[in-house]
Amino acid sequence: MTGKPVIPRERAMRDVEAIIDDYLAADAAPAALGFIDALERAYAHIGAHPATGSARYAFELDLPGLRSWPLARYPHLVFYCERDDHIDVWRVLHGKRDIARWMREPADRDDT
Repeated sequence: MTGKPVIPRERAMRDVEAIIDDYLAADAAPAALGFIDALERAYAHIGAHPATGSARYAFELDLPGLRSWPLARYPHLVFYCERDDHIDVWRVLHGKRDIARWMREPADRDDT
């Protein structure tokens, strides 16, 4: 089973770029490369098995269908919704952030 294509929103792509920039600024190129690998594995997993992500924040934020999946060996979560023909990635955030505040940003709800 190949699964659904995973399509990050513009905001999710900016999140990823910022995370990579932070690793590179800290002179941690191997960590940046490892992050990219972990993100690719997470995208492959949620594309093939979208229902396995946690629905915790869907209830907390009243965003039906929102799920999250953790990156292996990195403190980041991929936030996504399953659509009929693809996986819609909303954000990629550090798990220690105030997730509720970051996900409630009006631009994120309007970004389609």
